[in-house]
Amino acid sequence: MRKYFITGLLILVPLAITAWVLNLVISTLDQSLLLVPERWQPRTFIGFDIPGLGTILTFIIVLLTGLLTNNLVGNYVVRMWEKLLHRIPVVSSLYGSVKQVSDTLFSSSGNAFRKAVLIPYPHQDSRTIGFLTGVPGGDVKNHLEGEYVSVYVPTTPNPTSGFFLMLAKKDVIELDMSVDAALKYIVSMGVVAPE
Repeated sequence: MRKYFITGLLILVPLAITAWVLNLVISTLDQSLLLVPERWQPRTFIGFDIPGLGTILTFIIVLLTGLLTNNLVGNYVVRMWEKLLHRIPVVSSLYGSVKQVSDTLFSSSGNAFRKAVLIPYPHQDSRTIGFLTGVPGGDVKNHLEGEYVSVYVPTTPNPTSGFFLMLAKKDVIELDMSVDAALKYIVSMGVVAPE
């Protein structure tokens, strides 16, 4: 009896969590329909909402924004918009920080999270998996002796929180493992081992 119950859990729990996350993402993206005037919303035409329609609208908006800003005029408009945002005190620091992180994460030429590494953490006799994010910069590098690298160590089972560490390069072992495989290994708490 216990064996069947655990087997059922192993099948249903990942399915339920996947459905819950997809529902959360789609319902959040569907909020973009609030930008559309009420008379053009599906609820007005057919009397009910169509799940996923806002997600499609969001995708189209992002695609069109990328298309329109990927030319000379679009780049000029974006630069002017960013100059304006940088003049507003609170918005400037918030927008600047978010822009820097998103440029780092989504840039095709960036190296953030491109390599899984094995590091000593939380003490010298234990190891954990982290992701190489670059090298220390600014005044920090003036206070470090030797060659150092920056590493992000995600927490388990929620990899969106974690720790930022600067470690001596000699203590960091680059793994022959994809970032996806390393993330699965971390999120599963070591249960789903990479091949």
